[in-house]
Amino acid sequence: MATYAIGDLQGCLRSLQTLLAHIRYVDGVDRLWLTGDLVNRGPESLETLRFLRTLTDPVIVLGNHDLHLLGVACGARRIGADDTLEAILSAPDRVELLDWLRKQPLLYHDEHHDVAMVHAGVPAQWDIREARTLAAELEAVLRGPDLCRALGGVYGPLPDLWSPELSGDARLRFIANALTRIRYCDLRGRLDMRDKGPLGTQTPGLVPWFDVPGRRSRGTRILFGHWSSLGRRTFGNVICLDSGCLWGGTLTALRLEDSVFFSVPCESRGA
Repeated sequence: MATYAIGDLQGCLRSLQTLLAHIRYVDGVDRLWLTGDLVNRGPESLETLRFLRTLTDPVIVLGNHDLHLLGVACGARRIGADDTLEAILSAPDRVELLDWLRKQPLLYHDEHHDVAMVHAGVPAQWDIREARTLAAELEAVLRGPDLCRALGGVYGPLPDLWSPELSGDARLRFIANALTRIRYCDLRGRLDMRDKGPLGTQTPGLVPWFDVPGRRSRGTRILFGHWSSLGRRTFGNVICLDSGCLWGGTLTALRLEDSVFFSVPCESRGA
């Protein structure tokens, strides 16, 4: 048995199936972890959700595009010109797919191996246990009757600095931004929602979220996606698995047991 963590799919199902064949993945024997952004911009978002639902207990964390789909589906978000979500929204099994999606976690932590997986990152002020607790706050809302109202309030750049005194929409908004959207922060750990480029292109004074001084989660191995311009990179015990499949790059898997990477080329190019 092996455990494979795979980067952002964004509707690139054929690339996922090619990668699974390449690593000789056996469903029900091996374990599959996915860093989120299962859907959108790629050509097979509906087929990707349907395929993943057939697998045996995959570990999936939600990404910003997954939250966007849920928001669009309930009228809390407008569909964008570059979105490829229409097939899901008009599918006969739409209700079942969206209900399955909203029950996925925002952060997964394997306590035995002390390995965590999140779509974007973990803010400097949280250790992994606190991050898991705060992720669970938003997960409970996503799984409950207030899903649509909550999704209407989780978008926006502020607040950009964590405080345990945050409450209501502001608290949920920070949690969502931290776990599904961050790339850069300032040296105090204040989230920056603007800079998205590769290292070295950021505004002076900003650093990757994992390089903020005093980051409390440093002792935990963290796997993340979201940052295609960063690419497949290892920074100590922090590993980015988004190698830009949507943009004609590769789709990457990491075998956790021996830290071996596997990649296949992708044909998709996002809008």
